[in-house]
Amino acid sequence: MTNNPWEQALAELEKAAAHAKVPRSLVERLRKPDRVIEVSVPVMMDDGRREEFHGYRVQHNNVRGPYKGGLRFHPKVNMDEVKALSFWMTIKNAIVDVPFGGGKGGITVDPKGLSEAELERLTRGFTRKLAPYIGPEQDVPAPDVNTNAKIMGWIRDEYEREVKSQKVKGLPAGRQGKSDMPKGWFDAVVTGKPMERGGSQGRAEATGLGGFYVLSEIMRQTGRAHRGASVAIQGFGNVGSHLAQSLKDAGFSIVALSDSKGGIYISKGIPDLKAVTECKEGSGRLAGCYCVGSVCDLSNVEVLGGRDITSEEALTLPADIVVPAALENAITKENAADIQAGIVLEMANGPTTREADEILGKKGILVIPDVLANSGGVAVSYYEWHQNMRGETWKREEVLRKLKEKMQSATRAVYATSKEHNVSLRDAAYIVALERLAESTSI
Repeated sequence: MTNNPWEQALAELEKAAAHAKVPRSLVERLRKPDRVIEVSVPVMMDDGRREEFHGYRVQHNNVRGPYKGGLRFHPKVNMDEVKALSFWMTIKNAIVDVPFGGGKGGITVDPKGLSEAELERLTRGFTRKLAPYIGPEQDVPAPDVNTNAKIMGWIRDEYEREVKSQKVKGLPAGRQGKSDMPKGWFDAVVTGKPMERGGSQGRAEATGLGGFYVLSEIMRQTGRAHRGASVAIQGFGNVGSHLAQSLKDAGFSIVALSDSKGGIYISKGIPDLKAVTECKEGSGRLAGCYCVGSVCDLSNVEVLGGRDITSEEALTLPADIVVPAALENAITKENAADIQAGIVLEMANGPTTREADEILGKKGILVIPDVLANSGGVAVSYYEWHQNMRGETWKREEVLRKLKEKMQSATRAVYATSKEHNVSLRDAAYIVALERLAESTSI
């Protein structure tokens, strides 16, 4: 076996295809992306040097609608990763039942090593290269690892500039030129934008909150009590932080949090997540954020009965639920046997290798797969796109109500399929996706 993400994606496809009632021609089509784009992006650095960066966009499949998926800026971005992520977006969008296909992209770069001006020039240069291939009715990017609302705003503005300058050819009929664009059309080229640039209420918390809804529904379906259940979370960025707060508000006990630099473990539960979040924002790391009242430092370790942990250790602590919410391949054959939790909630993309998945299954650990667990983000991305395309603005309460209904419906479909075919939730999720994709194609 291998940890190559594209090979892992194809193996998951074949495993589900053995159960799904879909034509083989669909499976063969899904084994190959519709289009693979590689570009070189020249950037003038602040010191006058000219540097070249490598960028990707993979458009996997669009039988259900425009390609949809994030852009990540990370040193380890490569073609196999992006191909796998684009495939998972095709599956994810079908599971959550939104009218999008799958796409993904990124740039091989460490954005932390760039100034904001360099990052903006890189983003705008990348957008100019992608402009002929993206658009509200063609391919709709979004934030991912190390990208955010500000970067999406740059993409939105640069795309509009390119279209209005007539540099983008081949737009759909009626979309050529400034006067033909309906209100909100340029806003709809990306999602995850700032509110003032057409963003949606509820987008920031959507992925984490969606994961909470999925976990709650699975626990309800399986008859597991959630109040007091202990949770350890690896990854405390936007997704992990919103998930943690939603869980705590519902009565779960958050016992561990970690980021790339380490983390904290308090067996009786972290008392104040907001204080911990503020501590991390101030110090740049979670380690040492033991908070009692407004005081957050190591002097409170003994009072709280806590200890520092590594990011890897967060997954093997004695907890009822563990949440990999960082990067791929967090759970491997090396650490899967050490996991003590009864539930693994996959909030990162591809956090569990195939070998690890088999080990967890043999141990009787319930794995809630990434393509279901973290699909709340794309659900609200669809709502953002929908609002943009129709010139509407929904209130936060309406967005989150729709999100809850969408996630509960998707979870019930996956759980019912797992029972019908006597397969894991992962296999069931893929079966649901394949059957919905088959309904949308004439192949």
